[in-house]
Amino acid sequence: MSHDCLFCKIARHDIPAGIVYEDDEFMAFHDINPAAPVHLLLIPKHHIESLADIGAQDLDWLGRMMHLVPNLAYTNGCNPGPEGGFRLVANTGIEGGQEIAHLHFHIIGGARPWDKRAAPAA
Repeated sequence: MSHDCLFCKIARHDIPAGIVYEDDEFMAFHDINPAAPVHLLLIPKHHIESLADIGAQDLDWLGRMMHLVPNLAYTNGCNPGPEGGFRLVANTGIEGGQEIAHLHFHIIGGARPWDKRAAPAA
């Protein structure tokens, strides 16, 4: 872990967060500036800056991290099936929009009443 990294501080419980999942390797918590009704951040507890830093040695834990995503989405308010769903976003690097230099996935979804495509037919 990095001593100065915001997400490492959250993983160490030095900074409070709305944690929805935690195990020995990963933590998921609510985004403080949500872009949708469901907006979680999923991080590895060990420090790695971004997807650009992933190597062959990371495939096992990264696979376990990806395996968590659907369950986290559905247990936190995203609807399953083709009418539901979620988005998974991993901003990478400054030009990719990454604001915190610690790998994290945004799990985004939930009902969107303002989306005209989701409105029932009259």
